Amino acid sequence: MQRKHSGVKNFVILVITKFFCSTFSSADTDVSCLYMQSCILPCTLTNGDELVLHWFYTGGNRNVHSFYQNQDQLGNQNQLYRNRTFLFKDQFPRNNLSLLITGVKPQDEGRYKCFKSSTKGFKETNINLIIDAPGSDIRIHQDGNRITCRSEGIYPQPELTWSTEPPSNTTLQNRTTVHQTEEKLYDISSSLTVPDEDPGLSYSCTIRTRSNRKKFTVKQLSVTSAPYRTTTIHCSDSNWSAASLVWRFNNQSILSQTEPSVSPRVSEAWRKHVKDVSRSGSLTLQDMTSQQEGVYTCQLSNQDETIITKTSVRINQVDRVVHNGIIIAVVVVLIILIILIVAVIFLRMKYWKNAGGAQANLGLELQTPERSNEAAAE
Repeated sequence: MQRKHSGVKNFVILVITKFFCSTFSSADTDVSCLYMQSCILPCTLTNGDELVLHWFYTGGNRNVHSFYQNQDQLGNQNQLYRNRTFLFKDQFPRNNLSLLITGVKPQDEGRYKCFKSSTKGFKETNINLIIDAPGSDIRIHQDGNRITCRSEGIYPQPELTWSTEPPSNTTLQNRTTVHQTEEKLYDISSSLTVPDEDPGLSYSCTIRTRSNRKKFTVKQLSVTSAPYRTTTIHCSDSNWSAASLVWRFNNQSILSQTEPSVSPRVSEAWRKHVKDVSRSGSLTLQDMTSQQEGVYTCQLSNQDETIITKTSVRINQVDRVVHNGIIIAVVVVLIILIILIVAVIFLRMKYWKNAGGAQANLGLELQTPERSNEAAAE
């Protein structure tokens, strides 16, 4: 019977609280939280006995969390918040009546009311919960003169714009589609047709929401004639600060660097060719042959922006001919030297052989008169 009267008393307190707080409610407090993370809605009240605490979502009159009679009262809790709300009960003596909501979603966004009362008074606090989902990294795909930009899992609904560098007076022909998923997140995609008359332009796709901005820039393909043995391919012509660096050859990975202070990780197939990587991201290659001719792609990224630079590398044919000519000349010189050395050795051997024969014959001629004189004497 005493429990019933206590429940009635709490209900009366709540009704009185709603009445007075509808007249003397405090200004709203904005709280921003990221999608699927935990979020704390602040609420305080001078501590007292017989605490009655109710959290409501005003958008649909949802009962989010209730506490009275010194325990949670979740019988009327909306299913959307089941097993997702928690109070900091150990901090009640410090007047902390805040609510923790885990795994926040776009459906949780809106206005919340904290009704609390005790023997020390009653109060209402209004909190606007704002949910943001930055979405996936922007992905760019280029097929001929068509560039496609897309990103998924964004909230609230994003805006996508195209721009050029340097600025162009040409109207950019693009088609953008936005799709909302069952989770109330947004997927966005846009295709841009690149005009043929402006081959030197760089194209940027920017996706914005109220609190996030991501930009992806594609620098149009440039062609460079590389020396036959060693060349440097530049990544970006700006003093742009990047957190990560990736170099690719056609669809093959050359190296990646996750932080400027960390040495780049070079793939096994390219270790003998990578000579140096500058602080700006420029790549120096060595021992270049015709097998290293192709498209090199540099990707510089930080939290908000990505820049891709594509360079088509062709080995300088003049250098190749000169290089091959030098090799041939060296080989010919070596062959001539070898022939000369062999000829000299052969002539010397023949000379010494002939000289030896002549000396032997001279010896015989000197011995013959002596023998003739000895015979006459006898």
